[in-house]
Amino acid sequence: MTITDLKGYEEFLRDLKARIRTAQVRAALAVNSELVLLYWQIGRDILTRQEQEGWGAKVVERLAADLCREFPDMKGFSRANLMYMRSFAEAWDTEEIVQQLVGQIPWGQNITIITKLKSRKEREWYARKAIEHAWSRPVLVHQIESGLIHRQGKAITNFHATLPMPQSDLAHEMLKDPYTFDFLSVGEEAHERDIEGELVKHITKFLLELGTGFSFVGKQFHLEVGGEDFYIDLLFYHLKLRCYVVIELKATAFRPEYAGKLNFYLSAVDATLRHETDNPTIGLILCKDRNRLIAEYALKDLNKPVGVSEYQLVAAIPENLKGNLPTVEELEAELSEIGVVEGKG
Repeated sequence: MTITDLKGYEEFLRDLKARIRTAQVRAALAVNSELVLLYWQIGRDILTRQEQEGWGAKVVERLAADLCREFPDMKGFSRANLMYMRSFAEAWDTEEIVQQLVGQIPWGQNITIITKLKSRKEREWYARKAIEHAWSRPVLVHQIESGLIHRQGKAITNFHATLPMPQSDLAHEMLKDPYTFDFLSVGEEAHERDIEGELVKHITKFLLELGTGFSFVGKQFHLEVGGEDFYIDLLFYHLKLRCYVVIELKATAFRPEYAGKLNFYLSAVDATLRHETDNPTIGLILCKDRNRLIAEYALKDLNKPVGVSEYQLVAAIPENLKGNLPTVEELEAELSEIGVVEGKG
């Protein structure tokens, strides 16, 4: 049996053409949401026909050719994109969630979400964040690959004891643990000033890792208190929280005295920089390592809002990949065979 003999195929094709023409008109008013909804409907109908009529995979290829012939100015009917539509409909089983959630983000980002994420919970989380923060596709890819869902809101803080609701929840959600600075060209033994300088040098990537809303004020920001000079490692202003954010960078494990020093800085910033319309200044201690219980005790009785997070200079290698990576000796042996080692190139 040929594809043209499949039961219901010609009727299905005529119906699709009519709906596509209608969607083309609607698209002039609401380009993205109508297009995404149309793609979901096509994917749903392909799934239904394959289940009910027994259509095989080759029908998608024929369908792509027929639709491209009928709509030469539309580039969304390739075989690959029709397969994405099918996967899209498998991922989202109701029209309601398409209209209320994923229809609000571009098709390319929807493809990223369904191909890079497996669980519905994670797909919904990233879709909502993409809408909330207006992420571009590269930013969405970065946030997925950096495991943002597992890091967001994970810092140790005393915000619920020191900030009113709902600011305490918003501030807690703003922080991550750990922060990943794998874009820096420094080693694991780098000193604080080296890391600090590199972070400012790569300020765009640093701000991306910090998250939406951070505005950079300065590094080694000078404060004069009681006739003495003090310098804040990094000072930011958060546009959504409407407050200053003081970041202290430590190239060691967390120590309780770090919290006391930061508490002092927050008081100084509140007294000298904070406007009457600003919310209380927030502090974040970024450490190479931290013991959760020690950090919790150190923050427990502070009267200023402080968080503690770890940072990583090199992205962690997933455990399931470590055993598959070659050793240094294996690499050297292979390179020597092609004349690279010891100046043979």
